[in-house]
Amino acid sequence: MRATCNRHHGVMHMLAALDLATGKLYYRIRPRKRRQEFLALLKSLRARWPGQKLYGVLDSFSPHKHAEVRTWAADNDIALAFLPTYGSWLNWIEAEFAALRYFALNGTDHRSHDEQNAAIAAYIRWHNTRAEPKTNFAPD
Repeated sequence: MRATCNRHHGVMHMLAALDLATGKLYYRIRPRKRRQEFLALLKSLRARWPGQKLYGVLDSFSPHKHAEVRTWAADNDIALAFLPTYGSWLNWIEAEFAALRYFALNGTDHRSHDEQNAAIAAYIRWHNTRAEPKTNFAPD
């Protein structure tokens, strides 16, 4: 097995959203994860659900809190809710990320970003065909 300690071609970053009403994941894989990439994801989500109030539950990653992002979100009826530091486990999408890592990435040796991205895409397609609404927010 090849060593993976050197990343000669850089790393890729996945930005994703979870629709609680359907349980489906929406994502983008990009070479960087800055405010520009995050804002592009928000814009694609806004286009997918025009006219509806959207809520984003986010960690305290600095691009999420950038003034340009906050202004655009407020102007486009998207409410951003920030989790406390070290509280990312409160975000439902983190469980989906764990499943994605387990089924698409753990124990693999992808030889290129394209190969890895294809594995991620295949898992998300599989997940989305079986997705169910996320309605159990708290125990009875």
